[in-house]
Amino acid sequence: MPSLLLVILLLHIVTYLINTIGASTIDSLLWLLYIKLPNRVSETAREQQRMKLEVVQLKREMNATSSQDEFAKWAKLRRRHDKALEQYETKNKALSEQKSSFDMAIKSVRWTSTTGLKLFLQFWYSKTPMFDLPREWLPWQVEWVLSFPRAPLGTVSIQIWGGACATVVPLVGDAVGEVISQVWKSSNGSTTGSGAKKASAEDQGEKSQ
Repeated sequence: MPSLLLVILLLHIVTYLINTIGASTIDSLLWLLYIKLPNRVSETAREQQRMKLEVVQLKREMNATSSQDEFAKWAKLRRRHDKALEQYETKNKALSEQKSSFDMAIKSVRWTSTTGLKLFLQFWYSKTPMFDLPREWLPWQVEWVLSFPRAPLGTVSIQIWGGACATVVPLVGDAVGEVISQVWKSSNGSTTGSGAKKASAEDQGEKSQ
């Protein structure tokens, strides 16, 4: 089943990317995108940001006003600041609760679409061979292990294929990441070296003049 082979492989690739980038980083990016959309949460986020700026502005005005020389003005600013701060804290609490609900929903979707889906596929297709092995190519003991737990003898089960993907995908991913890192470093190094040589040549030219 080539399609199922690819599905399992893609699931492990997605899982590896999530683990590499970081689930919390992905959650934060999704939250930033979510509050940019036209919805009730984005309105709360904009209102919270507006109140935060208002509190900061009133705080600056209070600090710039003398509580002794301009007590009436300072007291008025203090009352406005306290009221704005209370409203900001209320709005910030509501936004934090909405973010917690959003994070919980994202975690549930992520688990269901990765780990949950892998467990379901392994259970549902436990008797389905991923591919056949060449006849009499391996001892029957090895064939039994590769077909574990319920695939026909002489085939590779979905559990074994998933385990192989879980092992190989991180190795290949780390190797690719290391190659990209080395290429990036060498590229930046050559650019820096060219800039340094150019600057050195200009300095020598100025000295000769």
